[in-house]
Amino acid sequence: MLNQIDEIQGIGLHLDLVLRKVQDAYLRKFDALGVNMTIEQWVILHRIYELGDEASQREVVRSNFRNRATTSRVIGGLERKGWINKTRFDGDQKRFKLELTSEGQKIIDLVLPHAVDLRKQAIKKLEVSEFEIFLKVLDQIGDNYNMA
Repeated sequence: MLNQIDEIQGIGLHLDLVLRKVQDAYLRKFDALGVNMTIEQWVILHRIYELGDEASQREVVRSNFRNRATTSRVIGGLERKGWINKTRFDGDQKRFKLELTSEGQKIIDLVLPHAVDLRKQAIKKLEVSEFEIFLKVLDQIGDNYNMA
């Protein structure tokens, strides 16, 4: 079985092809909704929405698995679009507080139901046990590279 994995040009190619299909589906949906947004912008906007009143730039960077500079650029783009406000927390001038604006909330309200549908599409025809194994395998592959 492992020889077959090597024969198909490695797992990276397959993962990349699937990831591109997923990303393309999201970008097509954003376009159909008339929303000019990248996937990274959606991920960060949604994370700010999830964190609510306690959304800090530090927490978004920590949970985004991207470097601070990249995340800061995306946050700046969201701010320029008028979808978020970036201020300081009361009593803590070291941390930036990120809040959705009313326009940002409209984007969440518009896109979120479609994002949920896209997530459901990803797992249709999969049993729960199959999806759990899939996640376990992905985690193990990631761990294999962490050990290297």
